Amino acid sequence: MAEISYPFSQANASGGTDMVSQTQWQKLAAGHGDRIDFRLTAPTYATGALPFSARVVGRSVEIAPGRAQVGGFAYELDAPLAVPVAANAASVPRRDTIVLRADLPKGSVNLAVVQGQPGVTPVAPQPQRELGQVWEMVLYEVAVPASNGAVSVLPRLQFGAPPVIGSPWNTAETAQFTEPNAFLYDLDVNGDGSQAEHFRGRDGLVVTRDLGKSRTFTTVLGGTSAAQVPDVDRVVRWRWIAPGVVHFGLRISNRSSAHIDTTDGAWHFTVALPQPVSGIVPASFSGFLENTNWAGEVPYMSHVTGTVWWNGSSTLHLFTPNRVYPSMGLDGLNRIPAGANLYLSGTYEASIFN
Repeated sequence: MAEISYPFSQANASGGTDMVSQTQWQKLAAGHGDRIDFRLTAPTYATGALPFSARVVGRSVEIAPGRAQVGGFAYELDAPLAVPVAANAASVPRRDTIVLRADLPKGSVNLAVVQGQPGVTPVAPQPQRELGQVWEMVLYEVAVPASNGAVSVLPRLQFGAPPVIGSPWNTAETAQFTEPNAFLYDLDVNGDGSQAEHFRGRDGLVVTRDLGKSRTFTTVLGGTSAAQVPDVDRVVRWRWIAPGVVHFGLRISNRSSAHIDTTDGAWHFTVALPQPVSGIVPASFSGFLENTNWAGEVPYMSHVTGTVWWNGSSTLHLFTPNRVYPSMGLDGLNRIPAGANLYLSGTYEASIFN
């Protein structure tokens, strides 16, 4: 029979079977992954408080109780169990592993120590993962010094995580009632925002990335008494690209026949960013002023630098090289000529965690 499928209520001529073998069960269950049946929902844990915590007792390592899924099979340790670590009389160290081993021919899951090879830079053995045979999940690396030195354990524990949650809207409010350390997807079912991934961690709820189109923000041009540039000509496209990290692209177009100049009391223009900037390190962005008409005694193309100095500020201060004496450094950008376009873009850390 070329086609086999299972489990059904009864066997049939189309390849369906009503029995599931041990290996078939593993094929069904192993795809859900190996993990310790415990979710890390607290900000911190005391030493020894987690399942399968370990302590060294002489030449053995004592493992605390816990439950786990290994290679598709359930395992439970209901009392502390010590596993011996072989001596190392060699002149170089060794790395072993402590594993949970699902041995299908044997028909059980058990703790085991897998011995590595001594070496100047020892490497711990990789776990075996073979359907129908032996499948291992590593709990610890064991540092075994040369000349039978005292062993130490290095945790390599794999825990279950809260399931990913889909939210049609009001994701920030929904997150208040989810398990800590959970990911949530804002699916924006009503279409008034952006589809995004959120994470509820110890620092609070944060957007980790936008998943669809970039967001739109209408910036404000400050430092001028001229009539504000129409909305369509002062647009920012932006998106969350990582937790607390924004990437943006800004365009201001002066489509009028008059120059836009700063007022007497302002020595440079400012523009507003879509999110306030974290001021731990002042942010600086690069852009240019495109003046294809050579209007207003401004060059055809001018470099523009935008800077934010203060924590929590969303005001970007604009500067450009001195038009007459470039060696004088940067002056405040004080004119957007008629028909000119100002472009800026960059990436920055937002001040969402204060």
